[in-house]
Parts: sequence; structure tokens; C-alpha cells
Amino acid sequence: MLLRHARSLLFLPASNARAIAKVRTLPCDLVILDLEDAVPDERKEDARTGALEALAEGFGNRLTALRINVEGTPWHGVEMIAAKQSAADYVVLPKVESPKQVKDVFSVTQKPVIAMIESARGVLAAPEIAAGEGAAALFMGTNDLRQDIGIPAIAGRDGLAMSLQAVILAARAAGVAVFDGVFNRLDDEAGFEAECVAGHALGFDGKTLIHPSQVPVANQVFGPDAQALADARRLIEAATGGAERFEGRMIESMHVEAAKALVARAEAVGQG
Repeated sequence: MLLRHARSLLFLPASNARAIAKVRTLPCDLVILDLEDAVPDERKEDARTGALEALAEGFGNRLTALRINVEGTPWHGVEMIAAKQSAADYVVLPKVESPKQVKDVFSVTQKPVIAMIESARGVLAAPEIAAGEGAAALFMGTNDLRQDIGIPAIAGRDGLAMSLQAVILAARAAGVAVFDGVFNRLDDEAGFEAECVAGHALGFDGKTLIHPSQVPVANQVFGPDAQALADARRLIEAATGGAERFEGRMIESMHVEAAKALVARAEAVGQG
């Protein structure tokens, strides 16, 4: 699976062996073993060992990533070495505000880096970060971004709208994937689904998650709709090149390419 096809990207504390075992039964597209915020300081070493063992065992056909601690923390260097030695497909780097941070981690780990945009500085530097050496994708770190901008925790996402769209534009201009931030209210299923729908409408490829219960909804919302998929296949079959009429509307090559991309995404996630 290509990273841009991922719908559900689940964070797990690398110190939680039970959660790691359970995720192998879940239909998430990307497993992110977390060594950063989800792991207390006194358990960082054990979490690192557990992550390496779990990644070596593998997660079937799921993509995998290791989130490390940022430069300036006591664990950054050793975690970069661990990431290089690991079987992870990607390294997730938090609190990115410059392309140099990504380049430095990539140069050590030799693995593509997913940069988390979690601050005003990160948003403003997103075009350079996305286009920089080693960058594979951007994650929205909406919790930290809210705090940095000064948006109350209880407020909706209106205050984040410009930042979300700016990061999406940066990713698209650089040709890398981009994923929406996490949703914290685990008992608000309707709110989670509404945020997924809104994120999909904005242009995000998928959504980062913090609980297994969120996986099915993310897969459904960010996965190809059955009707849209059927329409795409008809369009591809009918297209002959150039501008033409198709089922009451005008289409051209860009519509054919979009239809092919939708079909490819469906096939990648087993909906083809």
C-alpha cells in the first residue's frame, strides 16, 4: 500500500504490549508505535525495546511507523539509531518547524519521515518542510496547534481552518501525503464521524487515530464510496480522450486521472 492510500493511522503506546497484540486484528492501514507523548519518561527504554520486537514480528500488510522524541530530549539520538535498525516503514517526527529537522532524522535513520505540524511556526514553514529532503508526509498535530495558537480546547475547528488548509496545500504542492489530526472525545461517535467527513472534504488523505474503535469510521469515510467507485469505472471505460460529454456533464483528462486514482485507492485498501 502506498502511504497516500492510508485511511486509518492508529497511534499506540509502544509500552503497551496488549494494545500492540490487538492491533494485529484491526483493519487499520498504518500502525504508529509511539515513543513520545504516550510513554512516560521512566518507560522510554522498555518502550523502545518493545517497539523493535513488535516491528520485527511485523503487522501483516499494514504500513508501520515509529514516532520518536524530538531533538533536545534525552532519547532523540538513541531512538534515531533504533529507528534505523527497526523494520518500520516510516519515522514520525513531532513538533517539526523546519526542513532541517526532517533532513537530520532522515540522514541518520535512512527512512522516510512523516513530519508532524503542531505549531504556528510549523504551519508557516509547511511548504519547505513538505518539499524538503526525506519528507514523506505531513501529519496535523491539532492538539498542540490549538494550544500554540490560543484556541480554547472546547472550541470547534473554525479557528484551525486556515492552518489545516495551508498544510494541505503545502503537501499537495510538494506531492506528499497529508493526514488529519486526532479526535480526543472517545465517547462522541457522531462528532468523530462529522470531523472525518469535514477532513475528507478539505482534502486530507486519511485520519490519525488514538483508539481502535475509531478505525471503522475512518476507513468508511476516507475509503472510496461504492457509488463513486462505480461512476469512476464507467467514466474510465467511456472516455476516449479530450473534452467530451459523459452522463450529462463535461469531462476531460483530469477527470479520467482522478477516476483512475480513485480505483487505485480502492484496490490498495481491498475495496477494488
